[in-house]
Amino acid sequence: MVNRKIAILVGDGMADYSIGELGDKTPLQYADTRHMDYLAKNGICGLAHTVPQGMPPGSDVANLSLFGYDPVQCYTGRAPLEALNMGIELGPDDVAFRCNIVTIENAIMQDFSADHIDSAFTKIVIDELAQQIQLKDIEFYAGVSYRNIVVIRHFTGDMPVTTPPHDIQGKAVNDYLPMSDNSKLLNDIMKQASEVIAHSKVIAEAKTRYRGNPTAIWLWGGGFKPSMEPLSKRFGLYGFTISAVDLIHGIGRAAGLSPIYVEGATGYIDTNYDGKAAALIEAMNKANFVFLHVEAPDESGHEGNLKHKLKAIEDFDVKIVGPVVNMLNRYGAFTVLVMPDHPTPLNLRTHTSEPVPFVIYSPDMNYRLQCNGFNEVDAKATGIVVDRAHTLLAMMVNNSFPW
Repeated sequence: MVNRKIAILVGDGMADYSIGELGDKTPLQYADTRHMDYLAKNGICGLAHTVPQGMPPGSDVANLSLFGYDPVQCYTGRAPLEALNMGIELGPDDVAFRCNIVTIENAIMQDFSADHIDSAFTKIVIDELAQQIQLKDIEFYAGVSYRNIVVIRHFTGDMPVTTPPHDIQGKAVNDYLPMSDNSKLLNDIMKQASEVIAHSKVIAEAKTRYRGNPTAIWLWGGGFKPSMEPLSKRFGLYGFTISAVDLIHGIGRAAGLSPIYVEGATGYIDTNYDGKAAALIEAMNKANFVFLHVEAPDESGHEGNLKHKLKAIEDFDVKIVGPVVNMLNRYGAFTVLVMPDHPTPLNLRTHTSEPVPFVIYSPDMNYRLQCNGFNEVDAKATGIVVDRAHTLLAMMVNNSFPW
């Protein structure tokens, strides 16, 4: 049994490259991150590879690593993890695909989120597609904002090669449509969806009442139902996930954790940071492990919005990291891990697979390694590099570190 509380705090996509506008500093270097800097100066700070070589640098792969699972061994695709949290049952030959509601104009991917479409508007769109697209064994499920699921029952053949829509903003979509001999069905669904959205009076009327600019859907990230050994059996960890996105809760459910849904958690810069921090502290009364995830820095990176990314990082630091670490002291022994899952560089507007800074902190740890602050440059200067980020959780559970 683990004799301490363990919290993992993830600022999705916080890592970045140096930016001339910031005096050749990265956003983490430039932003006011006094709480994360304190942890870095008083804990263990370094770089960790969250994306195994040869795997795509998606939040699915990277966050599996942060949950303590080797993606090479257990990754089956992004969508089935999200489907798991949405209560969608998948049989052994069923495949789930992520279904983004997007804005495509003149065959160019203008916005992978359809202007961060309201969830209420999303449900109207998805319900209309489900009613109008009558294809055998095809099911539509509405999720949060632009993030939805399409299930294909009794799937046969090879998995189509697909591209995340956030990787192709501003590019011609015809160059990135699902490929392989088994991709015709996906392309047919996407084509029919565009026609339904363009001609639906229900969707046109909803557009006058809700935020969002839907013109199409984009299918990607397909996979079969995952199978993972729960954290309770592996490490004696039991607890919760706190996030605005189905992916994190889906990984958590596969790991044997329960989701906590915080009112006002949006996955954007207007998310309810205070509510998330309070939920973690309350959850620790009945758990020894909580995984808290904030999506806002990643969304800002995909937008290429420097102002939003700096705000998201600073809000994560002052509204999540500071209060959580301060309040965890009430529980006695605890260990906290703070890190991004992957970089989302503003100039690329998509994920990359470079190692990211991490910090492990516990008030009773005997390690005090010199680090000036929590950022890519200072983390690299420590010389600590974790080649497989999924090993970090075991180190915290065992309170044993190789440095």
